[in-house]
Amino acid sequence: MKRKILFCATVDYHFKAFHLPVMEWFRKQGWEVHVAAQGELELPNVDRKFNLPIQRSPLKKENVKAYRMLKSIIDTEDYSIIHCHTPMGGALARLAARGARRQGTKVIYTAHGFHFYKGAPLLNWMLYYPVEKLLAAVTDSLITINGEDYRRAVASGFRAGSIHHVHGVGVHTGLYAPMSSEEKRLARSPFNYSPQHFLMIYAAEFNANKNHELLIRALAKLKDKMPEARLLLAGRGPLQDECRALAAQLGVAPQIDFLGYRDDLKQLIPMCDVAVSASLREGLPLNIMEAMASGLPVVATRNRGHEELVAEGATGFIVEPGDVDSFASRLLLLHRFRETRSRMGAAGHERVKGYSLDRVQEELRELYKPMMEDRMEGTERLQWNAL
Repeated sequence: MKRKILFCATVDYHFKAFHLPVMEWFRKQGWEVHVAAQGELELPNVDRKFNLPIQRSPLKKENVKAYRMLKSIIDTEDYSIIHCHTPMGGALARLAARGARRQGTKVIYTAHGFHFYKGAPLLNWMLYYPVEKLLAAVTDSLITINGEDYRRAVASGFRAGSIHHVHGVGVHTGLYAPMSSEEKRLARSPFNYSPQHFLMIYAAEFNANKNHELLIRALAKLKDKMPEARLLLAGRGPLQDECRALAAQLGVAPQIDFLGYRDDLKQLIPMCDVAVSASLREGLPLNIMEAMASGLPVVATRNRGHEELVAEGATGFIVEPGDVDSFASRLLLLHRFRETRSRMGAAGHERVKGYSLDRVQEELRELYKPMMEDRMEGTERLQWNAL
């Protein structure tokens, strides 16, 4: 009988965005792959999918129903490994898997950025820190994706079976790569951008954390100095209309293109000149890794994820989250000095190789192997060793 792994998160889009290669790898090893999350997406390399009413807010009553459904699934399916992600998906899965752990199931949790971090609101620390510390005791392997979270988990005595630092979710350096000037010209043409346009791109959901307002206000300070600048905003979200209104109010609406959801970022990002990010909180942002792999310099706000990726003055610039003037001045510098853009982009391209999909997949395989072997016997173990 095939061994089974369950992947759990709050929403199923999380897996489409970040974890399809891992699920494909398990299928190739002969495992049965199950997914539990809210949503009805069809995911490749998945044998069974459970649509659970998990809500992001811990106060929603639907989470009680989701917990009961998840516990029933876990108690019935006899999983060898459960790998959970996101705060609510991770919390519910670890609570529901307590009985299964006593029967030998291994539970892994990847923290994609603790909600308690340097500079986080006190409420975050009061709510999320004690919960994560308690749940670590029912976690066989705690995976962090940035250095700050790893150091905090270790220093705080989180009692997981083991604590690891993996280099994010991995950027596909084969899909994202620098373009030559001629390639950029050809790529821009279908979008009616010329080589003279100065293109800045931000791929992010329109929510409070992503802080689009900072970018719009920075562009407003530069509209006379950089009339050929265009800010490309890829994504959707609850604050999109508010951002459109602000752009109109500040007189920069003609310089901002609201692109909506895009599945062609591997073409859009490399044709740009600069990547920007204004977010207040990040674990280890994939959009920045994709930009660096594409050879773009980065201007970003100070947070643990940005600081881990962007080397100040070498691959881009880091500014404080509310400092509109500094953000604008860094953009103006990159606009005026092409050689600086080129040098920083090349340095970022080299730096991001350490966060490649190949490296992250290898790190994860090394973590999975001991857990995969725990339930193997005889012939199965020999087959594994031959892989």
